[in-house]
Amino acid sequence: MRLLIVEDEKRLAVSLARGLTAEGFAVDVVHDGLEGLHRASEGGYDLVILDIMLPGMNGYRVCSNLRAAGHEVPILMLTAKDGEYDEAEGLDTGADDYLTKPFSYVVLVARVRALLRRRGAGTAAPVLTVGSLRIDTAARRVIRGEDEVTLTAKEFAVLEQLALHAGQVVSKAEILEHVWDFAYDGDPNIVEVYISTLRRKLGAAAIRTVRGAGYRLEAT
Repeated sequence: MRLLIVEDEKRLAVSLARGLTAEGFAVDVVHDGLEGLHRASEGGYDLVILDIMLPGMNGYRVCSNLRAAGHEVPILMLTAKDGEYDEAEGLDTGADDYLTKPFSYVVLVARVRALLRRRGAGTAAPVLTVGSLRIDTAARRVIRGEDEVTLTAKEFAVLEQLALHAGQVVSKAEILEHVWDFAYDGDPNIVEVYISTLRRKLGAAAIRTVRGAGYRLEAT
């Protein structure tokens, strides 16, 4: 899943980005409301973490502009303010949830996961089943047959992307877009490395390479 953080407190933004990256998310960070609106409008994000007090354009306006343009990406608002009026204003502009600073990082991660589950409720179950594989997207666990398979955060993220499109071909570019952040400029063959690792852990037949197109998760 790919997240956008729009937060002008750079130390907080970097801290959140590091933590969420360790959880297996691809995370982009901007520090200005106008840039945040531009990035979010381009699409491709599964969730936006949006501060209210921003230079250029405040979070309320960013949120309302996104909703007016028809963007339905889940938005979690952050603010140093506290009070029912601020919360109501944030939700009235189209935000999906609201968190007041200072907040617990554990709570933020729980809110992010809850919003992502809610967004996918109509298309994907919290537990994805593909053949003998059961992928619990909430608990971040993978069961193959009767055995649990231990995956790193990035391995899980790659597998989750394939499982969400089980039976379909997922291109290397799509995996890069949703698992690595916007600023990643390393070797795109990193995807092949993770596919190879997943095959060792799940079985060679679990992921099929479709030459020139991408990869497909098979029911085995």
